[in-house]
Amino acid sequence: MFFTTFILAIRSIRRHLLRSFLTTLGIVIGVAAVVAMVTLGKATTASVQKNVAALGTNVLQVRPGQGFGRGGGGPRPPDFKQSDVDAIARQVAGVKAVAPQAQATGTAIYEGSNWSTTINGTTGAFLDVQPWPLQQGRYFTPAEEAAGKLVCIIGNTVYTNLYAGGRAAGTRMRIGGISCDVIGVLTARGQGGFGDQDDTVIMPIKAVQRRFSGNRDIRLMLVGVDSNFATSTVQAGIEDLLRERRNITGGKSDDFNIFDTKQISDTLTGITTMLTGIVSAVAGISLVVGGIGIMNIMLVSVTERTREIGIRLAIGAVASEVLMQFLVEAIVLSMLGGLIGLLLAQLVVLGLTPVLQVDFLFDPQINVIAFGISALIGVVFGYFPARRAAALNPIDALRHE
Repeated sequence: MFFTTFILAIRSIRRHLLRSFLTTLGIVIGVAAVVAMVTLGKATTASVQKNVAALGTNVLQVRPGQGFGRGGGGPRPPDFKQSDVDAIARQVAGVKAVAPQAQATGTAIYEGSNWSTTINGTTGAFLDVQPWPLQQGRYFTPAEEAAGKLVCIIGNTVYTNLYAGGRAAGTRMRIGGISCDVIGVLTARGQGGFGDQDDTVIMPIKAVQRRFSGNRDIRLMLVGVDSNFATSTVQAGIEDLLRERRNITGGKSDDFNIFDTKQISDTLTGITTMLTGIVSAVAGISLVVGGIGIMNIMLVSVTERTREIGIRLAIGAVASEVLMQFLVEAIVLSMLGGLIGLLLAQLVVLGLTPVLQVDFLFDPQINVIAFGISALIGVVFGYFPARRAAALNPIDALRHE
């Protein structure tokens, strides 16, 4: 019985193909919009988490100032010193390694090619905090670090623009007017919310302080936390130590800030999830509009086929069979719209992922849920017209012109 009803529904849809397509257009748009938004939202969230993970797990970023700026409009807080780095490494329990960083900018030059980049001075502890594999060469040695030798490891962006895929390790390039030996090339990490992570040149911190910044100041410390300790506990220990060393007493605010990379990841993930939910909810309104369209066209169909319904009832069809016929027709219309919407959503996602620079993620769960909702809409909005058809009086239906 159900199969016969299904065949009748398909035949009815085919008789009015254009009208059926226009009827399901709201469902198509609604399903496509919701699935596309949720899929892109999850892809963006995964991209954010990947970029934050590139900063290292269980890592605290310690900077002078309040937030990422100076804060308060007052005088610039003092930068950190090497003694602060040593004190944190020795005195705070749970600290695995502390990597100081001094930054400068310059133009890297090699055989007529040049590229403006960021020069990042650090120590070997940087690799303990943020493991970063090499595709060529080696890291600088403790002796080179202690002596402040002019050796450098370049990021993939610098490598691509200066060497165009050739051998870089073992060559010599200039940064401004200073020559340095290229001893390694880092693997690519890609772009993200934190900029191009590969657009960097890493050198021993003493070399950067001596030749580029001209001082011994440290603008950033990356603190690696032992996995056996809670980052919040280690963070509290660093705050207490730095307040003591920087003579911050009483109720005075800190003139430094500490960011947990996990907190950054959770915050950004929460924001993208909330925005995805809002946009998806707005897009979901199209599903309700599509359902109303199906109910409207089914009411028209009942009116057009009143005599047909009267004949079916007169020759022995029961009301439940008539109800089932029109209900199945509404469900089939809605499911066809859902199926087309799913296909359209995948095309939209495939087209937008390169633009947004995120990876394509196929989520079976959201696709199944969206298809199920489209079928449910057919049941909800198709029941009233089907019920109206089943309730017709055979005599009145046969008299209908």
